Amino acid sequence: MTSSKFAETLTSGRLLARNVLWNLLGQTLPLLVGLAAIPPLVRGIGVPRFGVVSLAATMIGYASVFELGLGRALTKLVAAKLSTNDERGIPPLIWTSLLLMALLGLVGGAIMASIAPVLVYNFLTIPGSLQTETLHSFYLLASAIPIITVTSGLRGVLEALQRFRLLNSIRVTIGVLILAGPLAMLPFSHALEPVIAVLVVVRSLSALVHVYACFHAMPALRHGFALDRTLLLPALRFGGWLTVSNIIAPIMAYMDRFLLGAIISVEAVAYYTAPFDMVTRVLVVPVAIASVLFPAFTMSFAREPSRLALLVSRGAKSIFLATFPAMMIIIILAPEFLHLWLGAEFATQSSAVLQWLAVGVFINSLAQIPSTLLQSAGRPDITAKLHLLEAPLYLISLYLMAKARGIEGAAIVWTGRIIADGALLLICAHRHVALGQNTMLRIALSAGLALMVFYLASWVPGLLLKSLSLALFALLFSIVAWAFILTAAERALLRDWRRAMSGSS
Repeated sequence: MTSSKFAETLTSGRLLARNVLWNLLGQTLPLLVGLAAIPPLVRGIGVPRFGVVSLAATMIGYASVFELGLGRALTKLVAAKLSTNDERGIPPLIWTSLLLMALLGLVGGAIMASIAPVLVYNFLTIPGSLQTETLHSFYLLASAIPIITVTSGLRGVLEALQRFRLLNSIRVTIGVLILAGPLAMLPFSHALEPVIAVLVVVRSLSALVHVYACFHAMPALRHGFALDRTLLLPALRFGGWLTVSNIIAPIMAYMDRFLLGAIISVEAVAYYTAPFDMVTRVLVVPVAIASVLFPAFTMSFAREPSRLALLVSRGAKSIFLATFPAMMIIIILAPEFLHLWLGAEFATQSSAVLQWLAVGVFINSLAQIPSTLLQSAGRPDITAKLHLLEAPLYLISLYLMAKARGIEGAAIVWTGRIIADGALLLICAHRHVALGQNTMLRIALSAGLALMVFYLASWVPGLLLKSLSLALFALLFSIVAWAFILTAAERALLRDWRRAMSGSS
């Protein structure tokens, strides 16, 4: 398919909706497989070895830092070239970026290999009988980092081409193999090295499959191998700012746990972390939507600025309609849910925490739209600069509020930072992206009204009154969403989708 044909179809509303569903499936199915696979793996290799495997998975996740945001940059730059029908410029961009990512991966692998002995013998508390196994496993992981970084770039190319069905088919398959592979080794060995070796082999297989998928999706790559050093600076500039955010954001995301453990107790960490980990799972929905919209936003900047406003509006509506009811239920039923899930003590200690965090997750969900919009406009520096500004203020406030109000204080500060960050992102997107029609203002007003409703909902007492309130909310929300939030065209699309689903069944 030529790039001009790509450009005509890659911002189709139906295609984007299908790709969001594929994203959701690709992210949730491996989690379900993990629920079944992890218990027998723990029994097979034991808790200490499973702890090392968990550390290995974390290290693989953070290996993305070494690619300096070039995977996301490739999505942006390839989508931009597709929008201008610059077919000849795409293969040099991809090959040059992949070569750089491979070199960065080699550097990252060398760094990990060099610090592995320090981690094993000095930093981590690992039983003496497992230290040699762990060291060998970390060396194996270090060898996989170049593979992981290159795969990230290949995934970025497929995202630019809106091949999310293919991407998530690969993701699910590889996710199952990552969980099933170690289980398959148990009849032969319970040592760490074979388990980690299987993970490295699966990651290598993933890279090969991504290469084949890219060749199939863009045949010009097979015959257009070329390098162009002039393409490096734009990719590095874009990816470099993303890397700043990728380094700072996890610090702000997880520092609350360390501070609570240091200031109060590890029990406080448990009372805080359980509701945090549960409610932030909802972010899989806005992230799935935003990752599909990112290349579509990029293409619409150059080809159809008027369509960009439509995509932004529909993206914000989709996130609002998906997350607002869920957070409303959580805020109203937080004590009852925690009591049923984790017991009376968690309901007493963590209910207010869960309510505050639910508010933050809702705002964070909506903030995916202005954040993605700024990145697609080539301004990832704005998000990075905001993180640099927020980090010291957040950490100071977190320390003071945690000492004053414990885990609820930490939740208040976390949510406050999310609200401030979301507001600043909306302001910056309004200033730097000309959408017209007060699109960002409507998102801000919707968020403000939702916060007012959340506040009122948090005061509803008694299970009976809460049940009646939820029933009334469901009725009113359905009426308002159908009559006022959705446009006539969007209602028609939903009717068509419902008829199609009825016909298929």
